[in-house]
Amino acid sequence: MKIGELAEATGTQIETIHFYERARLLTAPARSGGNYRIYEEAHVQRLSFIRRCRSLDMNLEEIHVLLRFRDAPAENCSEVSDLLDGHIGHVAARMRELRKLDKDLRSLRDLCAVARDAGHCGILNELSSVARSAASQAASRVGQVHGTSAKQRSSRQTVPAK
Repeated sequence: MKIGELAEATGTQIETIHFYERARLLTAPARSGGNYRIYEEAHVQRLSFIRRCRSLDMNLEEIHVLLRFRDAPAENCSEVSDLLDGHIGHVAARMRELRKLDKDLRSLRDLCAVARDAGHCGILNELSSVARSAASQAASRVGQVHGTSAKQRSSRQTVPAK
């Protein structure tokens, strides 16, 4: 089959198929006499596997590892289990981050219960206040030596070089 047929069979955009080929997730197909890529059922299966992994939010490196084991069915799969355990941990961490983001956004939304002019918008004022505070903290850190306070730096005596 040609690339358009592979794309249709797997619900994958042609550009994505090219990307997976460049990333060496999808093996290069044979070429026809007219230099068209000719894909086989094995490409459909492999691309479907890749897409399933991506739907589980696995990154390309993780998919490379899984494909390596898929291509070597006699190998011990303990590394596959370890990989999945690591991915589950990553997903759990992201879920915690997203719950915090949801909480922060809801708190921010509560600051503007009624519509008013933008100059008095609780959401915009809070965002500006936090941005000013972050900018002020960043500016105060410029020139600091890691692990020392301004008081410690000012109390040090300069010893002239010999």
